[in-house]
Amino acid sequence: MVTAIVGGNWGDEGKGKLTDVCAADADFVIRFQGGANAGHTIINEYGKYVLHILPSGVFQPNTVNIIGAGAAFNCEAFKREMAALKEGGVPTPDVRISDRAQLVMPYHVLFDKLEEQRLGKNSFGSTQSGIAPHYSDKAMKIGFQLAELYNDEENLKAKVERVCIIKNATIAGLYPDAKPLDPAEVLAYLHECGEFLKPYLCNMAELMHKAVKEQKNIVLEGQLGALRDITNGIYPMTTSSSTLAGYGAVGACLPPHEIKKIITVVKAYSSCVGAGPFTTEIFGDEADELRRRGGSDGEFGATTGRPRRMGWFDAVATRYGVAVQGTTDVALSLIDVLGYLDEIPVCVAYEIDGERTTEFPSGDRLDRAKPIYETVKGWKTDIMGVTDYDALPQEAKDYIDFIEKLIDCPITMISTGPKRDHMIYRK
Repeated sequence: MVTAIVGGNWGDEGKGKLTDVCAADADFVIRFQGGANAGHTIINEYGKYVLHILPSGVFQPNTVNIIGAGAAFNCEAFKREMAALKEGGVPTPDVRISDRAQLVMPYHVLFDKLEEQRLGKNSFGSTQSGIAPHYSDKAMKIGFQLAELYNDEENLKAKVERVCIIKNATIAGLYPDAKPLDPAEVLAYLHECGEFLKPYLCNMAELMHKAVKEQKNIVLEGQLGALRDITNGIYPMTTSSSTLAGYGAVGACLPPHEIKKIITVVKAYSSCVGAGPFTTEIFGDEADELRRRGGSDGEFGATTGRPRRMGWFDAVATRYGVAVQGTTDVALSLIDVLGYLDEIPVCVAYEIDGERTTEFPSGDRLDRAKPIYETVKGWKTDIMGVTDYDALPQEAKDYIDFIEKLIDCPITMISTGPKRDHMIYRK
């Protein structure tokens, strides 16, 4: 069976914890898209870890963890995370990398930083991890697939020289204060990566064909959320890859019809890192209080450390995110955070140009959207660690039921805290 675990909102929903939990019964866990620009925070018996490129199944002893063909592979991040696991006493995981994944080059990170600086107040709020330049080069056919690192030396050298001509022309035209690329340095970096990565590479298509035939349990781990999808998200304030479960078939070399279960993780409130429209955003003391209480150590970006933008649950955006993911099950995370509130606002609709709507808009109509709230009575008690649905206060059950109806999808899992066993499974 193939299960996809994806986000329903702007990212940071809690996918890492859920993947870590589901990996206990998985033969394979696959990161199928995205790169080291976002982190999945996991707390288990080994401590607290933030994974940026490694799949979140690396803590399970019998799970094969694969970085898929659709991922933006950062070799330096991979080295750091593997070293961190070793230093933390985590048993060496079985990690493999598709030889069709493409490499995030140091100049991708450089161009990401230079472009954000050039854009100034019009920047995209990038994590400056090189993701957009990486995927741009992939589309332009000037990226480096990991399999290419073992090409004939003359062919590899010729491609490097062609790429450097393009990159240096861009530097001269847009970033004249930056140092031009040296083809010899670029080639040396490719050789270094090739030597280090060779033991990890796999033919993913063959591996997945065999796994499906043998009816293995496969978990697809998505990065970011539906609203950051390059096509169906809040374009252009999106990431540069598809964050949707359907792309898992492409990024993990799987038949689309084999994805039987799609678990979409959504927060019991809203948070957002980066720029773009965020209809339910709150500010000041109200936002600071929610930010301080949220997450495992407050709501701050796992990669950047930036304070996350905070807001109340947005049923309009979430219903859309759940729908485009093709969700079969919703996992509601961080509900325990809301136990301090007397009343909890929920955005049930938008007002756009004087009209009420429950449809999530595109283009600048989203910029003009204003939230329409209804409030639900709070439960005013600590529910962290509750594992039995019947043990929840009635007000918490009412909140879950209210959200479930608005998003039109069953909430079958509820996370009540950061640990693996802080979970409620609801039929």
